[in-house]
Amino acid sequence: MTFNYFSFLGKHLSPIFSPNRVFSFLTIFSLISFSSPCLAGDPFRNTNPRNITSQTESAFKALFEEGNYPQAKKYLTQDNNSSNDPMLPALRAAVAYTEKDFSTMETQTLQTIKIAKAIAKEDPLRSNLYLAVGNFLEGANEYQKKGALAALTKLQLVFDYFDKAEKIDKNDPELNLIKGYLNLMLAVNLPFSSPQQAIDNLQTYASPQYLVNRGIALAYRDLKDYDLALTFVNKAIESTPLNPELYYLKGQILRAKGQKENSLPLLQEAVKNFDIALTKINQLPQEAVQKPLQREKRKTLEKISELGTSSSN
Repeated sequence: MTFNYFSFLGKHLSPIFSPNRVFSFLTIFSLISFSSPCLAGDPFRNTNPRNITSQTESAFKALFEEGNYPQAKKYLTQDNNSSNDPMLPALRAAVAYTEKDFSTMETQTLQTIKIAKAIAKEDPLRSNLYLAVGNFLEGANEYQKKGALAALTKLQLVFDYFDKAEKIDKNDPELNLIKGYLNLMLAVNLPFSSPQQAIDNLQTYASPQYLVNRGIALAYRDLKDYDLALTFVNKAIESTPLNPELYYLKGQILRAKGQKENSLPLLQEAVKNFDIALTKINQLPQEAVQKPLQREKRKTLEKISELGTSSSN
């Protein structure tokens, strides 16, 4: 993928580094690391596995099997600061982002890049992969401070490092899921790109499947193909039914479809899914999830009331 034309498309970069988009990318990035029943310590690879700490594993399980961010943060705080796994500070940066703790995010981003550089000889693939992730995190920080155009250089570096990782092993599942999700996010938001190609690539080359389904549901939501979005979010829920964020996503899709069709049943179903997510609201990030979730439920109820009043007249 070539981005030489980005200098002409600065206004289109805003959605990529907006809080919701960065949060979505970081969520998927962090999710990938403990989602597939492969060898202990590395959920991706059946050969040449990488080692991670037990605390990091527990953090991911708390985060994505239970959707429990506070518990995940406790595990991450306990983990070994001398670890040579760049995934650990990257995840800490992701959690800091959900709390709008940009100082901690910046510190952990620098640590991600430092460790990624340090493992270049022993593991060049993951070195380049996490240099890509680290530069994305830096781009998110630049966006917060200076706007979308300031993040342009970082986005170019992200794909430069992805390309280097691909030259080492283009079939690596960890690489394919992280890059595939970002490609999908770009394709949905940038002109002259192909969302369907990005969706097909993610579906063909990435794993685990429930994360693929979640990413595709997000894409179809943004493309306003709500029927397909519902199909894929239901598949994700079937595989990971304890994650309240999936019910929030399903509620968003139902709400959008219900508004488009002026359908009371769809809007009422959206509220039901918002309510399922709200039963675990204290487990979710306040700024990134809790407040938007509560706001969307309120607006859905307002729309239901409006349609109900209209039908009675």
